[in-house]
Amino acid sequence: MADRTAPVSLLPVQDLVNTLDIETGVDALTADGGLDAFLTAHGLPPLTAADAPAALRTLTELREALRTVCLAHTADTTPDPADARTLDRLLARGPLVLALDPDGAPALRPAAGLRGADRLVALLAAAVATAAADGSWRRLKACEAHDCRWVFYDRSPAGRSRWCSMAVCGSRAKMRSYRARRAESG
Repeated sequence: MADRTAPVSLLPVQDLVNTLDIETGVDALTADGGLDAFLTAHGLPPLTAADAPAALRTLTELREALRTVCLAHTADTTPDPADARTLDRLLARGPLVLALDPDGAPALRPAAGLRGADRLVALLAAAVATAAADGSWRRLKACEAHDCRWVFYDRSPAGRSRWCSMAVCGSRAKMRSYRARRAESG
């Protein structure tokens, strides 16, 4: 099976969107300790009990806005303007600054003083901006299967993958199409 993991720079985006398994309904962010576990996994400290509810709302909304944009990548279309505005509004919560990395190369970083969800949003915004600049952003896609929508990284040469897994979602879609054609002809 082909590796569908995003490059390191886009991995936090892929990880956030895939915290919700649409097929099973399991949401890793809302699970007990899930939000703090996600933040810790991405190098951020846990939130205070007072900050957690607002952060969860922000990250849940951001997750679904990112999923919508990744689905537009799958269809090779531009995102719906309303979805793009939602993503713009959410990403604006995490302002960025241009800094030099240890090698002296320019890099986008979260602005000083950001904490919790806003710092994570800034990290995600930096990842999206960097990926847009190098062309990898449009390869982060959401599975076309309506009951899946898992986000994967399209490493195919042509960049036209539509399903997270050809063996599962792709096979199901092709079988549904085959059965529909047979029903029409027979």
